[in-house]
Amino acid sequence: MYMRNTLLIFAASLLLLAGCKGKAESDAGVDLIRNPHSADGYQADTKMPVLTFDKDSHDFGRLSAGESISYSFHFTNTGSADLVISSCSATCGCTVASFPKERIAPGDGGYITVTFKSAGKSGQQFQEVTVVSNAQPARTKLKIQARVVQ
Repeated sequence: MYMRNTLLIFAASLLLLAGCKGKAESDAGVDLIRNPHSADGYQADTKMPVLTFDKDSHDFGRLSAGESISYSFHFTNTGSADLVISSCSATCGCTVASFPKERIAPGDGGYITVTFKSAGKSGQQFQEVTVVSNAQPARTKLKIQARVVQ
C-alpha cells in the first residue's frame, strides 16, 4: 500500500513537471511592459501623469443630523501624459464622489466632488475617498470630516 502511494505521487509529480516545460518568458514580450520604476530607481524620462490636489482633506465643521453637504477637491495634472481617473470609492455608503470621465491633458485640471450624507450619523465622522488613476502613485486618498450634532 505504501509503495503504491509513493508510485502515484511520483507519477503525478512527473506529469506536473512535464507540463511546466516551455518558454520561461511571456509571449507578450518585455518591450510591452512600461513600468516607470526599476531596480535602479525612477526613470525620469518616462512620460507619466501626476495627480496633484490643491488640498487632500476638508473639514465640514458642524452639521445637523440628516444634512447632506458637498466639497469639490481641485486637482491638476502636473505630469507629462494624459491623466485618466478610473474610479473614486468611499469607505462608507454615506459618502459618494463624482469625477471627470474624460482624459485630462498635462497642465489641465478638474474637480472631484465628495458628498457626505449625515443621516443616521452622530458625533465626529471621518471618511476617505480613494481615487484610482493611471498616475504614479495609482491610488490617492482624499479625506473629509464633520461633527454631526442632533
